[in-house]
Amino acid sequence: MITNWRKPSRSEGNGACVELGYDTTSCGVRDSKNAAGPVLLFQGRASILALVAAAKTAQFTSSR
Repeated sequence: MITNWRKPSRSEGNGACVELGYDTTSCGVRDSKNAAGPVLLFQGRASILALVAAAKTAQFTSSR
């Protein structure tokens, strides 16, 4: 169970960010406005590092 949640250091404090949490084998991502809501769970360090690297290089596009 993930209990160590952290907001990004560049969070502006308006609640519009995600939090990362971790335990011994996995890492989770959740909406900071809905701490009791769903969690996107990654197994192992490599998978979350790949997500962060893709986000930093803008490999995702919005459908809006």
